[in-house]
Amino acid sequence: MSTEDKTAPPPAPLPPHIEQMRQHLMNTLVDLRDRANPMDVDRARAVADVARVMVDSAKVEVEYIKVAGADRSDFLEPPVTKPQLPAPSSTPTAHRPFPTATVHRIGD
Repeated sequence: MSTEDKTAPPPAPLPPHIEQMRQHLMNTLVDLRDRANPMDVDRARAVADVARVMVDSAKVEVEYIKVAGADRSDFLEPPVTKPQLPAPSSTPTAHRPFPTATVHRIGD
């Protein structure tokens, strides 16, 4: 009988979201305004160009939602998260008074 530790795999990374893009753009703006260590203007321009493409992509996504009759967008709305179960514990609780048990089998 195996007594391997059964831990949940790490959660999958979330898909890109508009809030992440906004945060990256705000960080870029802060870096540009830092007089002591300013961001390279060409790099900031590249960040802005990528953001512009993402905004254009979001516009297409909104049009698709309208045409397809969908009700949400994972990029524009917060992702729906499923409640996570707590990690297994060997500490007794009210709902699990005997968290570890020994299984006895006859004739294995």
